[in-house]
Amino acid sequence: MKKYFRYININLLILFQVFTFISCSVNKLPMNTSIHNHVIRLKPGMDLKKSIQSYISDHNIQAAWIVTCVGSLTKYELRLANQPYTSSDSGHFEIVSLTGTLSSNGSHLHMSISDSTGKTIGGHLADGNIIYTTAEIVIQSDSSFIFKREKDGTTPWQELQIYQNHN
Repeated sequence: MKKYFRYININLLILFQVFTFISCSVNKLPMNTSIHNHVIRLKPGMDLKKSIQSYISDHNIQAAWIVTCVGSLTKYELRLANQPYTSSDSGHFEIVSLTGTLSSNGSHLHMSISDSTGKTIGGHLADGNIIYTTAEIVIQSDSSFIFKREKDGTTPWQELQIYQNHN
């Protein structure tokens, strides 16, 4: 048992040293960074995807990504992997993950949710995901880039294209 605790203590010490190194490195970032934080809270009855896209469009954000999102839904609408139509259900669901790229030129989001038994489902976020109690969302944007969704010939879909913003 002592060897087990010694192993845990050594790992914790290593983790502490790694986090200390990372935090020291992060503190050396220049103050004139082009990264901005946006924190929004959606209220009951709001549509998750439409509300996020509306915020992005209203603030003319050209390149952003989801940092985190927690909240709950009363209805979900997800397009599952390689399926042409969305899957939906009503009830009470926890948002356990939301990730993706955002731009006033088009966004691409994926979400995972779980039900009251812990069963989890995930897929491409569609319109129609209705907030139950809240959705607390942190978004970061970088004004030095422009994200666009365009066909590039590698797939039949409009994919992320990244441009440098020279303004």
